[in-house]
Amino acid sequence: MPDNALPALRSFLVARYDDLKQRLARRLGSTDRAGDALQDTWLRLESRDDIDGVRDPASYLLRVAVNLAYDQLGRQGRLATPEEIDAVLEETHDPAPGPAQIAEDRSEMAALAALIERMPARRRQILVMVRWEHLPQREVAARLGISLRTVEKELKDAHDYCAARMGRPPAMPASTSTPPPHEK
Repeated sequence: MPDNALPALRSFLVARYDDLKQRLARRLGSTDRAGDALQDTWLRLESRDDIDGVRDPASYLLRVAVNLAYDQLGRQGRLATPEEIDAVLEETHDPAPGPAQIAEDRSEMAALAALIERMPARRRQILVMVRWEHLPQREVAARLGISLRTVEKELKDAHDYCAARMGRPPAMPASTSTPPPHEK
């Protein structure tokens, strides 16, 4: 190559870009890294005034690109794989519901409130006392002057009524469900 090989190296890099990128990708293990390294190589060539004594432009450009890529990797520690990036994004996902979910939840709550209003008064009262006021079923039975078995049956009927109309599976039978800790 001529004494000032800079214009010839730039032309060679442009003309053989795809081949250089492919060879570099095999060496670096990533086409993205190879592309970045070749761009950095172009910028390095742009910042130089002259380069002398280049006998093999492909070898020279690949050596510069590899060195720049390794320097970049060294400064960054190492690059994350796509799987690692996805895992981080999944971990940092905001668990707060979005506007669509909030609207859907409000609509569902309104529908549930309307269903509860249509229940017989005693069933509605038992449901509210047990599920919203968190009173033990024994206390509800005592306050209303009914048996614990009646409270259990009305509560199950209330759950089944709501579940059937909201498109959910029915509640488990009382004998297989575990009571909340405050009812033991």
